[in-house]
Amino acid sequence: MYNKISGGWLKHWDFMLLDMIFLQAAYIFSYMVRNGINNPYENRIYLNIGIFICMIDLCASFFLEGYRGIMRRDGFMEFKAVIKHVFTVCIFVLAYLFLSKSSEEFSRISFVVFSVSAVAVLFIERSLWKLYLLKYKKIYYMKKALLVLTSSDIAEEVVQTAERNTYNELQILGIVLADRDDLVGSVIGGEKVVCRKEELYDYIQTKWVDGILINVSEQYNIPGQFVTQCTQMGVTVHIKISEIGEDAGNQELEKIAGYVVVSTGIGSSSPGALFAKRLIDIAGALIGLVCTGILSIFVVPAIKIASPGPVIFRQTRIGRNGRKFQMYKFRSMHMDAEERKKALMEQNQMQGNIFKLYNDPRIIGSGPDGKRHGLGWFLRKTSIDEFPQFWNVLKGDMSLVGTRPPTVDEWEKYEHHHRARLAMKPGITGIWQISGRSDITDFEEIVKLDMEYIKNWNIGLDLRIIWKTLGVVMKGKGSC
Repeated sequence: MYNKISGGWLKHWDFMLLDMIFLQAAYIFSYMVRNGINNPYENRIYLNIGIFICMIDLCASFFLEGYRGIMRRDGFMEFKAVIKHVFTVCIFVLAYLFLSKSSEEFSRISFVVFSVSAVAVLFIERSLWKLYLLKYKKIYYMKKALLVLTSSDIAEEVVQTAERNTYNELQILGIVLADRDDLVGSVIGGEKVVCRKEELYDYIQTKWVDGILINVSEQYNIPGQFVTQCTQMGVTVHIKISEIGEDAGNQELEKIAGYVVVSTGIGSSSPGALFAKRLIDIAGALIGLVCTGILSIFVVPAIKIASPGPVIFRQTRIGRNGRKFQMYKFRSMHMDAEERKKALMEQNQMQGNIFKLYNDPRIIGSGPDGKRHGLGWFLRKTSIDEFPQFWNVLKGDMSLVGTRPPTVDEWEKYEHHHRARLAMKPGITGIWQISGRSDITDFEEIVKLDMEYIKNWNIGLDLRIIWKTLGVVMKGKGSC
């Protein structure tokens, strides 16, 4: 799914948190200048204003988009941004005092001192924090992995421009040359030429790639079909000064790695919608982890008794755009399940790159009669085995709603068009689960459902899927 690499404001949560803290520090200082060494929050009106400042600060961060490009701003630009931010907060504070008829209870001296000191401390705080981030190359958000498609005559210039303008937001994976096949493996501008242009689809298929930056000399033409193919694989394409076909996907202008580009992706989402999705994920994960803790009291000893070994099953799965992560579940299978999987592949009842058996002998409690009973089947039927995945959601590896994360061996067998289902963060539940779960046996049908979800994604759709998932789980429909 397409979302702006440089436009998201939530990734600068560290600046947001620091701004909120230092605004409160300026507020406390302004109170003490007027009233001495006392706690301002003991006074009702000052407590209300302190809370209101936090609320307005968050709203200003969202609506003014004051953190957009913050790492690129020089000192003067940052000073102007700080003044704009503080001015907005102060205007709303005045409006609150006027409308609540509390202006007589609030010191004018404190207000003036707060306005001036807030500008000073926020400017110093932002400047020092930027210096720290740049010096130690620290980031507190997930980087975007970018592949550069260019031509040999400008390759070094393009790479150097990209490196100067990433500000830790991008990870340059390597270079692909549109006009030379004999330079694969060589290094240009500090980056390696990773493959030939004809091999690009296969390279994308097996690597973590979020986007491709295309910047070639005018004499080289990049076919529109190339953009369409990459988009259909779930990779966002950023093209500098070029035309692309109308059927390639959603297109937007933005600035990437120092270049103004046209970006096209399989779907699109706004920073606000992604922020709301993340908030829902965090809230759901916290509730889910509390439930996991309660269930552990009963599940942990039961698994230990039924099948000695680790209670938590860890497995490498493939996340958004090829990122690998460790997924957690309550163990519902015997310890040798992965080894026995190879011998059972011929009995696979799914069509395509996914493995499932209706009567899987590897599940704890499976008997020679083939009946689906025992602890392992109970955990899977009730979906209790999935609860530790709420930790993956809290960490950000997964979402409450998304596509099913494939195993590494499944991923390695994917065809090009299958990769598009990785364009969004994988989820604990999704359209596949509420459409029949294990009753659907055709992998192509699963991919079709996933693509429907990605292209039509919105918060309302997620909420509907969560609601329907609760019903499916309660009924135990198709869960094994």
